[in-house]
Amino acid sequence: MLELGPDLCLRPAQASDESLLQQIYLSTRSTELQTVPWSAQQKQEFLSFQAAAQERHYRQTYPDIEQLVVEYRGVPAGRLYRSQDMLEHRLIDVALLPAFTGQGLGTRLLEGEMGRAGAAGKQLRLHVERHNPARRLYERLGFVMTEDQGVYLAMTWNQSPA
Repeated sequence: MLELGPDLCLRPAQASDESLLQQIYLSTRSTELQTVPWSAQQKQEFLSFQAAAQERHYRQTYPDIEQLVVEYRGVPAGRLYRSQDMLEHRLIDVALLPAFTGQGLGTRLLEGEMGRAGAAGKQLRLHVERHNPARRLYERLGFVMTEDQGVYLAMTWNQSPA
């Protein structure tokens, strides 16, 4: 378990966390389907399929993925997926359940990852959807766009020289 303060920590995801991780994914995508004329069951099935596809993609693309559960005051609050190689640290996915957004937890998680990358002398990279509100947070913390990939933007944070 990695503590990011007295009330926030990261722990490795376990097989028993599968439904929690799916719930976190579903919570990040459900508003996109509000206007789609499907039944609640159809939306749930679609999002479950998407969640499974995303997990497969992450495991294939990042064989060294570290899947972590975010806990706030002992309660599961989100997920953070990351990987690293010789050149960089990569933030693959960070998501909080709606009840835990707007409390500064995302900032604390990112600052923890920035500290980790900085201590290793590496850059921290991530991808964000162009219109995702989290993009403003990334920019505020010093991430800069390094590549426009259409729907996604690649962003990088480099530790400022001392």
